[in-house]
Amino acid sequence: MLTLADIDWNDAAALLERHGLALKRIVDGVAIPGSYWGEPEAGVIGTAVYARGDTPVHSLLHEASHLIVAPAERRAAIHTDASDSQAEEDATCYLQIVLADELPGVGSARCMDDMDAWGYTFRLGSTRAWFERDAEDARAWLAARGLLQVARGSQSGEVA
Repeated sequence: MLTLADIDWNDAAALLERHGLALKRIVDGVAIPGSYWGEPEAGVIGTAVYARGDTPVHSLLHEASHLIVAPAERRAAIHTDASDSQAEEDATCYLQIVLADELPGVGSARCMDDMDAWGYTFRLGSTRAWFERDAEDARAWLAARGLLQVARGSQSGEVA
């Protein structure tokens, strides 16, 4: 499992900053505020994502994606549980994979492998199978909200 200690913290902070979010570093061994799944998983409160060195990168990307997809009027009130619907959850999973390609040393393939290792479940059996063959609704959800530029024939898209 790739953790924040394995990548450049500044790269992760810059990625979140581009989306109007702040990455808050928590000292190792200290409780992570706003963590839905418990430590070492990332936490969310408002526009901040909280993480430690042992936080999995996929968890940081997932929680950040929850905040990115949330409407601005709801984002400020988010604390710990950011999910609004299954459609939003699917869009969040999709976006975290796309964002992984924007982090040096991570990439979508590694993110999907770690999602599988963590226990994400998709009806086609793996994150990659879902992303490549069953996520058109998540892509459309993101594109309809201006969060993803989908090129004609593209499997993944580009974050807007």
